[in-house]
Amino acid sequence: MAYTNTYLESEPVRADVDARAGVLLLEFGAPWCPHCQGAQPAIEAFVSEHLRLQHLKIEDGRGKPLGRSFKVKLWPTLVLLREGQELARVVRPRTNEDLLELRSAMVGG
Repeated sequence: MAYTNTYLESEPVRADVDARAGVLLLEFGAPWCPHCQGAQPAIEAFVSEHLRLQHLKIEDGRGKPLGRSFKVKLWPTLVLLREGQELARVVRPRTNEDLLELRSAMVGG
């Protein structure tokens, strides 16, 4: 699956996210968020490196249950899951180096 540059119109429910097979990168943020906009080149590069990685861009905000279930407080927050289990998390990445924890989890898992 390729990098997703648009936010989902409606977020999936947590049970569906947890039931997904394979490796999934959840990106929580908002299209108007300057931190989210600035992180896009690094996120796109990361997703492009991992061809089997599924990428879901979730518009987060008040009253959005999926973000609350992952305890998201700042944007963007990236949560890397395998078979519903969290492998790694990065909050407010700006550069490729900020995603080292995600890269390590991809190699180690």
